[in-house]
Amino acid sequence: MQQIGDQHRSVASASSTAIAGVEPAAQLPARLRAGGKRVLIILKHTWVLHHSNMVRLVAALIVALVLAAGFQARGGIAQNAQAIGDLLAGRFAQAGLGIEEIAITGQVMTEESDIAIALGIDETTNIFNFDVEAARQRLLEMPAISDVRLRKIYPSQLVVEVKEVAPIARWRVDGVTFVIDAAGVQIADATTADDNLPLIIGDGAADDAQIIIQALEEFPVLKQGLLATSRIGDRRWDLVYDTGLRVQLPEAGLGAALQTLNSAQNEQQLLDRDLVLIDMRVAGLMALRLAERKE
Repeated sequence: MQQIGDQHRSVASASSTAIAGVEPAAQLPARLRAGGKRVLIILKHTWVLHHSNMVRLVAALIVALVLAAGFQARGGIAQNAQAIGDLLAGRFAQAGLGIEEIAITGQVMTEESDIAIALGIDETTNIFNFDVEAARQRLLEMPAISDVRLRKIYPSQLVVEVKEVAPIARWRVDGVTFVIDAAGVQIADATTADDNLPLIIGDGAADDAQIIIQALEEFPVLKQGLLATSRIGDRRWDLVYDTGLRVQLPEAGLGAALQTLNSAQNEQQLLDRDLVLIDMRVAGLMALRLAERKE
């Protein structure tokens, strides 16, 4: 019994010594030493399972910070978003994806420089952000263009296929000559390439050009040597020939007057006579004025 009591006292004494003192590190539980490693393991598992969402979150935070800083510096998020977009577009251009070649076909009256301006391409434009439909609408607003097709050819080419309005005449007014369409709309400035088109002269001539041009198409003989058709008082027409002869047509009954003149030319070669004026303004009458002869 004395031996057992001594053993109990020894255990109690050892326990008291452990509580009062500091126990050696080797005797501490192992799980208390692995706290840092456990955090790393948890982070690794989280990264493997959710790395996509984490990347998006970080990217969103960065963009938000950039925009917030820009908002204070420049006064608006929209402006900074535009600036960021331009920067990215510029990088696309630097990477060889900018529009480096524009192939334009079908244009005759429209200047290539005007088409290029309407396309709206600048240093931030690339093959991806170029708005084909918006550019097409701008081109269709040009008077000489009736239709247009735009095609992107990657990585850096733009093809512009133009269809132009058919011109019917040259219109001279106030000393300037334009090319016009059937509706009388000015298409472009006339050039020597348009000399084959009929020439009409005077205020209001463009609006009624289609009428006189179609009427004369029925009488080819009257078009021979015809220099111009002049609109008088925005009411009637005069035919002006290269010989200096002027034919005054009536305000009403244009078709009948042209038929009468056509018959006179076929039967009597009236337009080839030495005349300076044929007055047909009164229905049923034809007054002639001879050219003055110098003795």
